[in-house]
This record gives sequence, C-alpha cells and structure tokens, in this order.
Amino acid sequence: MNFMDTLKTSATGLSAQRLRMNLISSNLANVNTPQAKEGNAYRRKDAVFEARNQKPEFGKALADRLHPGLTGVGVVAIRDDNRPPILKYDPHHPDANAEGFISLPNINVVEEMVNMISATRSYEANVTAVKSTKDMASAALDIGKP
Repeated sequence: MNFMDTLKTSATGLSAQRLRMNLISSNLANVNTPQAKEGNAYRRKDAVFEARNQKPEFGKALADRLHPGLTGVGVVAIRDDNRPPILKYDPHHPDANAEGFISLPNINVVEEMVNMISATRSYEANVTAVKSTKDMASAALDIGKP
C-alpha cells in the first residue's frame, strides 16, 4: 500500500464517520418530535458500513487482483430503526390522538451519546492515521537530504 492509498483509506473512514455523526445529530434533534396526525413519526436512523476496495485504474486493478486487500469503508444503507414509538399522555398537544396520547420516536439519548463518542473516536483515529502517513512521507523525503 502506497502513500496515496493510505490517505484514500483514511478519507473513506473520515467520510463514513462524518455521515454517522450527522445521523446521530439528526436523531438527537428529533428526540421530542411527535408524530403528526396525518404523517409518520420520525424514525431513528443508523448507517450500515461495509469494507470496500477503491475503484482503481487498470494497472492497479491487476496488481490488486494479485495482492487483494480491502482499502476503505463505505456506507451501504441508512436504515430506520424498527422500535415502536413511545406513547406519552399529553391531551392538550395538537397532535394527540383521541385518547390524549402523542407518539414520540423511540430514541435513547444515552445510546445516541455513546454512539457519538464512538464515531468521534473513530474519526480521531482516522485523522491520526492521516497525520502519521504525512509524517512518514515527510521523513522518507528527508532521508535523501544531506
């Protein structure tokens, strides 16, 4: 794996974790959003990742066939959580049903915060990998200097 492949791999990780953080932020922002009478309630969203090969040129594709390896991560899908909504008694709310209940998304704030910490740590690990790659390339260039 060369210098650019390492940076591309880290870039895919950064992009995937940024998307994950955006989904977590959306989940937290909608934790108290009730279901409208005529619509569907907000559903917690989660990203599904998979390991991917980069789309290389022909020569690189041939080399990858001889020495295969995974070189990144990609988002396969963004799925909605299937947990049923939480019913809260609030008869004065405009979106309350005939019994006085409103439907709130089943989002656990603690779970979302743990996911956010995990995504942040993964993002930081990719930033560190980019910095280490840059430092190694810089050190390699310094070898030939007198």
